[in-house]
Amino acid sequence: MKKFFKSGGLLAASALLTVSMLVSACGGETSTATSVPAAAATNTTAPAAAATDTTAPAAAATNTTAPAAAATDTTAPAATATEAMAAPTGTTAAGGTGAKLKIGLVTDVGSINDKNFNQASYEGVLQAQKDLGADIKYLVPKDAKDYSKLIDQFIQDKYDVVVTVGFALADATTAAAKANPNVKFIGVDQFQADPAIPNLAGLVFEEDKAGYLAGALAAMMSKTHNIGSVLGTDTVPPVWRYGEGYRAGAKATDPNITVQVVYHSDVDISKTFNDTPWGKTTGLSMIDKGADILFGAGGQTGNGALFAALEQKDKGVLAIGVDVDQYYTVPEAQPVLLTSAEKELTKGVSDLLKTVADGTFKGGNNNGQVGLAPYHDQDSKVPADVKAKIEKLTADLASGAVKTGVAPAKP
Repeated sequence: MKKFFKSGGLLAASALLTVSMLVSACGGETSTATSVPAAAATNTTAPAAAATDTTAPAAAATNTTAPAAAATDTTAPAATATEAMAAPTGTTAAGGTGAKLKIGLVTDVGSINDKNFNQASYEGVLQAQKDLGADIKYLVPKDAKDYSKLIDQFIQDKYDVVVTVGFALADATTAAAKANPNVKFIGVDQFQADPAIPNLAGLVFEEDKAGYLAGALAAMMSKTHNIGSVLGTDTVPPVWRYGEGYRAGAKATDPNITVQVVYHSDVDISKTFNDTPWGKTTGLSMIDKGADILFGAGGQTGNGALFAALEQKDKGVLAIGVDVDQYYTVPEAQPVLLTSAEKELTKGVSDLLKTVADGTFKGGNNNGQVGLAPYHDQDSKVPADVKAKIEKLTADLASGAVKTGVAPAKP
């Protein structure tokens, strides 16, 4: 069971993006610039193993819908290098030069196998390698000061497309797109203000709809009629939309349910996404107050909610993950993970790259799919009528028959 729908409508105003840049920086070890030689393989659900100044062969993916568990890593590190090796012959670059499409990926700070935004976006590039026969390469910044430098490296190397991952790279991506109109840019989770830049496509999501589904499911599954949500800062629009969507979905399903929603409020905004201990402590406090299902959103901070549920699994507490299918990315939480409120990052990146190859690429905002991940180990515990209601609600949110009522950002 995997339910996704195409979101429609614009997200938060661009003025809010400066604050929201850190939402996709979900942790992982700091790494230096890393490149990927393109190569063939049969299973690439786990991207290249993390390393410093290391290259890893990028495989042609057969399944990129979810980041894989660490146990299935098939992309062994190769010798240190900066140039990309040839990929299988395939689609030529847009413009008809006869050369294969060259795709460069600049991740956010962390690692290519962060089991979140970097990894899921990279898998979209891998899918394009398989489908289009493209040459691909990725670079990982040591810190934010490297964003522009790494983007420029791809431009100087005459890449056709540069994909950048996360809100934090929005300014650098916009500046590069304006300065290089002949290069196509894809900004993952980067809202585009009007007027659109013709060569820059933002892959954006309506997190309130995914949160709404998660809240509705939690309300249907809760035995105590008390649920919780542990979140990063509410000054970041996507986190706000997740949290308030969760609250709205739960209340629409059960008006009498208690919904505990707590946002991290540290003055250091980066800490609000990397505070697992706070997330766990907050989750445990919610459980003490009667919550039996916890939703966590906001990087490592949100993951704390999963660990709180795991610690209290003997009480029947369950958890809901975020952004990607966390059954694979936080495998230790599998025994308590009900589902995840998910953004289809891999498909969104892959689909946009196909538009470059077929000449239909357009700048501006492109709404990616959101929905709920499979129930996995909890599938047998989710009643058939609940599954049917979630399926209908998914369709109704997609069609507009149901509105979340959530503002694009905190008023």
